[in-house]
Amino acid sequence: QVQLVESGGGLVQDGGSLRLSCAASGRTFNKYAMGWFRQAPGKERKFVATISWSGISTHYAESVKGRFAISRDNAKNTVYLQMNSLKPEDTAVYYCAAANSYYVPTTSSDFGSWGQGTQVTVSS
Repeated sequence: QVQLVESGGGLVQDGGSLRLSCAASGRTFNKYAMGWFRQAPGKERKFVATISWSGISTHYAESVKGRFAISRDNAKNTVYLQMNSLKPEDTAVYYCAAANSYYVPTTSSDFGSWGQGTQVTVSS
């Protein structure tokens, strides 16, 4: 397993942008697919985006396609989530997760390591 620490959350206005970062510990970061999930108050955790270990393959939830972009820097053991055109409905705690997989999983049960989460709040 890897240890994950998210950062970059905050308060932003409708239409604004934020970039989340997730720093991973361990020397095997490049063997893990990485994902972002989010959980709004009173709702279940939902998939946002995932990226393969190589960075070549990505997959997004329909609700964020065209607005969010996931990327990774294996040299820095870090995965990013660039969020543009943010909407109030994007408000949630965002979690970074790692999956020991060569594919791009999208289900939370596929991910074995989770960060503590970072709050993103979009005001209208």
